[in-house]
Amino acid sequence: MWNPIVRVHSSEKAVRLMDEENIITVIVDRRATKHEIKRAFEEMFKVKVVAVRTLITSRGEKKAYVKLAPEFSARELATRLGVV
Repeated sequence: MWNPIVRVHSSEKAVRLMDEENIITVIVDRRATKHEIKRAFEEMFKVKVVAVRTLITSRGEKKAYVKLAPEFSARELATRLGVV
C-alpha cells in the first residue's frame, strides 16, 4: 500500500498542539487525501484518528494536523517515534 506520510513535523506549535489538543503534525505527500492520511496513520501507528486537517505550507509541502481519539496520547506517540 502507498504511504502518504513523509515525516513527523516538530516545532513549538506542534508540541503545544500535542499537549493541549492531542494533535500530531505530519508532512504528507501533496497528492494524499484526508481519508488516505487517516487510514495510513491508523494502520501505521495502531491509533484511532478523530479528524484530519490539511494545508499547503509556503514551502510547498502539505502539512496535516491529525487529531487522535481521547484514549490515545499524542505525546506518547511522539515519544515512541523519537520526536519529543
